[in-house]
Amino acid sequence: MPEPKKIVLASGRVRYRAVVDIGIGENGKRKQQTITKDTSKEVKAEISRIENERNTGTFVPPHLLTVNQWIDMWLAMKAKDLEETTIYNYTITLDRVRGKLGNIKLQELTEEDVEAWMLWSLRAGRVRGARAGTPLGVTTVDMSLARLKDCLNRAVTKKMVTMNVASELSIPRKARKAERKTKAELIPWDVPEVHAFVGTIKSDRLYAPLLLSLMGLRPAEVCGLRWSDIDLVNDTLIVANTRTMMGNKTVIEKDTKSMAGERDLPLPAPVKEALKAFKALQATEKLALGADYVDSGYMCSNEAGEVHTLKQLRARAYKLMAEAALRQVRLYDARASCFTYLANNGVPDHLLARWAGHTNVKTTKRWYVKPTVEDLRGAASTWGGLHSAQGGGV
Repeated sequence: MPEPKKIVLASGRVRYRAVVDIGIGENGKRKQQTITKDTSKEVKAEISRIENERNTGTFVPPHLLTVNQWIDMWLAMKAKDLEETTIYNYTITLDRVRGKLGNIKLQELTEEDVEAWMLWSLRAGRVRGARAGTPLGVTTVDMSLARLKDCLNRAVTKKMVTMNVASELSIPRKARKAERKTKAELIPWDVPEVHAFVGTIKSDRLYAPLLLSLMGLRPAEVCGLRWSDIDLVNDTLIVANTRTMMGNKTVIEKDTKSMAGERDLPLPAPVKEALKAFKALQATEKLALGADYVDSGYMCSNEAGEVHTLKQLRARAYKLMAEAALRQVRLYDARASCFTYLANNGVPDHLLARWAGHTNVKTTKRWYVKPTVEDLRGAASTWGGLHSAQGGGV
């Protein structure tokens, strides 16, 4: 152990200092840390701590990185393994953290800092637009907290900090309950509403693409579907390509969300007939435009052959909902209408998951199977058998 040296500052104050080896840098040179304390005993205690932590593999060298700088480094590391759209979403999610926590040194960040940010976000965390100063939703804050935990976990692994100060934090139960009381639940269409919508869109040019949404395809899968993916002879289609949007501006084309997402599906007869009619219509449009026609090869295209973006498909769907005087639901929620209906009508779990493009049916049933009170009528009738031998009233 190096012996602390006595130093006298310009002010006349006496302090003690020692230099201790803390490891080898990436350039092969040894790294050192200077320790300055008020007493020789304090310096020796700090040296003992560092040596003990080095011996046990828990030593974290001091650095000046801020939370913002570490977030940037973490996102750059994640970009090597994740899709561009995922990194974009991570960036937006962590931007909510930067304002309050970003300038704090990473090694000085405390659980109290993170908790204060979380509570502020739930109270007044919106910082842009006309609603600035209003609360962020529980789910929004929860997602930001989850990404921050991931980010800090990596900092622990890289020995940038000794512990993840956010690991034990969670959204207060009271906040979750309060939001449930005030937040309107997004309920997918029931069967009569789907029937009403289908009846309205039969004459619309995008009838076939919208039927595919009602068949359970994600909107990005509908936009990414190519005619080469559709077999109108054997009544099947292959979901293997998606066209999504980043920031509602930039189109990103990529493969399916997961391995399970790449799947073959049978074509129900109404969908097949709609696709045949749509393909014939596009052939007529191509003939009419001649050289001006864009032969994109995509199924969901406009009169000039140009592929529709996700934003355009949604806009058309919402316009048709308004014309039909139907309540507006997300186009994505057509998946829930589809899988709720299939589940209610006895489609086995393993087939349901396969149709949805999920590895595990628990995902399908948790997020997409949403029975309504009308769906439960059969269960109410069945309960009658428990009530009396005749299954009726008293």
